[in-house]
Amino acid sequence: MALTLVIGNKNYSSWSMRPWLALKASNIAFDEVSVPLYTGDADKQHILKFSRSGKVPVLVDGDVTIWDSLAIIEYIAERFPEARLWPEDRARRAHARSVSAEMHSGFMALRNECGMNLHRTVGAKALSPDARGDIARIQQSWSECRERYGKFGPYLFGAFSGADAMYAPVVHRFRTYAIDVSEEVRSYMDTMMALPAFQEWTRAGLAETLVIEKFETG
Repeated sequence: MALTLVIGNKNYSSWSMRPWLALKASNIAFDEVSVPLYTGDADKQHILKFSRSGKVPVLVDGDVTIWDSLAIIEYIAERFPEARLWPEDRARRAHARSVSAEMHSGFMALRNECGMNLHRTVGAKALSPDARGDIARIQQSWSECRERYGKFGPYLFGAFSGADAMYAPVVHRFRTYAIDVSEEVRSYMDTMMALPAFQEWTRAGLAETLVIEKFETG
């Protein structure tokens, strides 16, 4: 039985992008169910058919349902160990899980002030000190990963991993809001944006019709 991943609009749904990218970049087959968000009660009722959380993303694997982005990535890593979504080295794997959990639970100012919107005209905006602090911390984390593990490959921990999937929407945010980044961070962003799965998501998001004019939250 094929996996089914329920996602929201590719233009807006940063949380949907994370497990979608993990599956696509790992060449794991899955069926995609897209539920348009911000259209009223109908979208919520559609999602509730898959998960009582009423939120996307949702992964359905037979009688198993997972309704959280990071939990889905963990499930994929266990279900398909050949995909190597986490580094094999224990210390590197712990580091990858730590930065992924930090993304999962933190950086609220950046999320609120720089919502994912692929249609937004690229350009800077005034940001709060908290958002600027989030940006500085993310750059610090990425640079540290590249300094430690760059010899193993071009991603945060060498090969593509769950950590890259978790931070993929941030790459979009940094680009969309013209965030000033270091040379090391720019190189990593270029690597992510060259990833075929990343490009596929971006093309699909740009092809979507805007739901709310100048929508900048998510």
